[in-house]
Amino acid sequence: HRTLHTFERKVTRYIALNEFCKSKFVQAGLPAWRIAIKPNFAVVDQPSGQGAREGFLFVGRLSPEKGIAVLAQAWAACHSHGHRMGLRVIGSGPARASLDVLAGVALPGSQTPEQVLIEMASAVALVLPSICFENFPRTLVEAFGAGLPVIASRIGSLAELVQHGQTGLLFNAGDAADLARTMRWAHEHPIEMAAMGRNARARYESHYTPDINYRQLRAIYRDAIDEKKREA
Repeated sequence: HRTLHTFERKVTRYIALNEFCKSKFVQAGLPAWRIAIKPNFAVVDQPSGQGAREGFLFVGRLSPEKGIAVLAQAWAACHSHGHRMGLRVIGSGPARASLDVLAGVALPGSQTPEQVLIEMASAVALVLPSICFENFPRTLVEAFGAGLPVIASRIGSLAELVQHGQTGLLFNAGDAADLARTMRWAHEHPIEMAAMGRNARARYESHYTPDINYRQLRAIYRDAIDEKKREA
């Protein structure tokens, strides 16, 4: 197919989830001019009547590439310095045992999407400690919709999707000490975290709603159709 130029001649548009993903596809040989960007979206109602937020939240598979070991080490460091914070971990997987033994960690297992959104509406921040490249985590979109700032690894698309100090905080990927410092700062600065949460909700409303995503998809199809008409 590379010899026949199939990927250039037979496909009018590819869709990437963000600029980072697009750059990887271009590195792999896809033509940049054929790649449009359309992010993920989620349906999240405006949070209302919520009380004070407390504790951190992780949602996802409990596996090594998701940075569970980094999270466990960071959490242990936080508690060794006397910070008595809470962490709720939603999900299941082979790395669960590394969190089971830690103080202040609740492991309710897998939850329904509705329950996840309830948890997001009451936490201080969502933690995404991945050590692998993520495409566009749906949990990030849901967190923004719930007015929840995100603490994420400075790696791949996460460094692009989370605006440091605006919609969340970034830490060095794989660096448990840096994650611990970041979580302690978040715990000690609730006013700043609440402001980031409002910014996250505004980001959701301007970029990640179903209506906006639908308009983006229609525009991509329209552009592809118009191109084929010009070639006819």
